[in-house]
Amino acid sequence: MINKESFYRLFLRIAGSVALLALIAVFMPYSWMNAIHQWLGLGELPSEPIVGYLARSTLAFYACFGGLLWCLSFHLNRYRPVIHFLGATSIVFGVILLIIDLREGLPLYWSLTEGPVCIIFGAIIFILSRRSNTNGFTSPSLE
Repeated sequence: MINKESFYRLFLRIAGSVALLALIAVFMPYSWMNAIHQWLGLGELPSEPIVGYLARSTLAFYACFGGLLWCLSFHLNRYRPVIHFLGATSIVFGVILLIIDLREGLPLYWSLTEGPVCIIFGAIIFILSRRSNTNGFTSPSLE
């Protein structure tokens, strides 16, 4: 049976690995990005440079976030306040994404997935980071 600390560490690493997959899309040719955009029912992906810049820089940021989750997972106690903060801000970010998605008229499946998944992710790491403080999880140190 997996203990709470192992689950906490595993959850951060799985989430980090998923976020790191965004790095693949940073280097996708425009034609692939356009095909995915159309497959999602969002129509033709605009070809203006700002669209590519915003898409690729956002994807690169998600990949950086994934790397950060991996780094934090190695020292749960040491980085507990940072992980707790990321949980709280992910909840707020998820609410903001939901509002943006609805205001911008994105498809309902998108609106009901993107923001709520971010909220759930944030809630899980927020709760786990609080529990780690009360249960006295220990993490190996490089010191």
